[in-house]
Amino acid sequence: MPIQTYEAVGSGPASAVPGGSPGYRSALTLLASLFFMWGFITVINNTLLPHLRSVFDLSYTQTTLIESVWFIAYFFASIPSAKLIERVGYQRAMVFGLGLMAVGALMMVPAARLPSYGVTLVALFVIASGITLLQVAANPYVAVVGPPETASSRLNLVQAFNSAGATLAPLFGGYLILGRSTSGTAAAGSTAVLTPAERLADAQSVVLPYLIVAAVLIVLAVVIARFPLPAMGASTQRSAKTERKGLSLWSHRNLVLGIPAIFIYLIAEIGVANLFINFVSQPQIGNLTHEQASHYLFILWGGMMIGRLVGSYVMRTIPAERVLAVASIGAFVVMLIATFTTGHVAMWALISVGLFHSIMFPTIFTLGIKGLGPLTEEGSGLLIMAIAGGALVIVQGWLADRYGLQASFLLTAACELYILFYAVWGSRVTDPLPDQQIV
Repeated sequence: MPIQTYEAVGSGPASAVPGGSPGYRSALTLLASLFFMWGFITVINNTLLPHLRSVFDLSYTQTTLIESVWFIAYFFASIPSAKLIERVGYQRAMVFGLGLMAVGALMMVPAARLPSYGVTLVALFVIASGITLLQVAANPYVAVVGPPETASSRLNLVQAFNSAGATLAPLFGGYLILGRSTSGTAAAGSTAVLTPAERLADAQSVVLPYLIVAAVLIVLAVVIARFPLPAMGASTQRSAKTERKGLSLWSHRNLVLGIPAIFIYLIAEIGVANLFINFVSQPQIGNLTHEQASHYLFILWGGMMIGRLVGSYVMRTIPAERVLAVASIGAFVVMLIATFTTGHVAMWALISVGLFHSIMFPTIFTLGIKGLGPLTEEGSGLLIMAIAGGALVIVQGWLADRYGLQASFLLTAACELYILFYAVWGSRVTDPLPDQQIV
């Protein structure tokens, strides 16, 4: 495998930064902060949703609709994000994405002051659009900027920082949102309706957390803008239209089947995360307050962080698709346990699924873009668009309302079976491009 040369983004002469160089490691360290922040902000939703359910007196279906709006942003923003990256480059696109996220975070302030369900939805859509841009830019960048044989290992490593953010977010949200609200500290199983004054006070508890988030995002945008990131290699840069004649994304089975794999995986991950607090708070499961339940959500996301660190190491010697297959089987088993048992057995089974889910997204992503060569940017855009699958968490909300919250996790178990299919057969590269380096 030839050693690639990368050019520094920005002014100045090109600098070689192969896989082990300090410049390469510094870039990955900085990018890890991006993964941390969007993981952190995404999982704040897991504490925000039960909070909003009480503030606006929502059903499970209406509650999960909030998260659906978040993931619909991935569907609408992915292709424009890919085009923006093509126009302005990866680095400027990342800065723009951070700025967009900061704007959305600041919009949560008037949403809380009113309070307004509609403005809240718009604010979350804006934040999610910024995260979509970061996803389209950063995931393929990390996957191809280093040695291709360690792409899955590398992406799992930086995704561990995404999980670190996700791990800390429930503590942050639990303390600053649920811990400072009447609904968040209510006794387990309480059905008391909030007074108008309590609703207003609870709604405004989100102001401080989102102001802090906005400030951090602005600082990070400034740092990214001034950092000399190495550019992606020429073999993965988008070709001119005349050079792309005869090249088709749809001839790559690993991409074609990887798109629904991402879509279906997100239904599973988001369904577990968003309904977790409500699930473990039930008297027959954990009998906890929402604030107490958020501490166990911390453990679930901590399991994802540990799983990605372990997965990054394991995939240096074991094929990524084999690790993915084992993880999908484990996730299927623990979801059945969570569905058909009660008490702490069901609670810890649901917590443990984070360990098995940990390597799924980054591994499916790298398997999906493998062999795309100059089509990598377009393929990654389609894979990020598939994150919109998280919007179908509303289906699980409907199942929870109709058949019970615990039974709704059978949908999650079914999702794990498709991931197993993709790992065993769908991820195989069938049409690598001639004279192109496999990424």
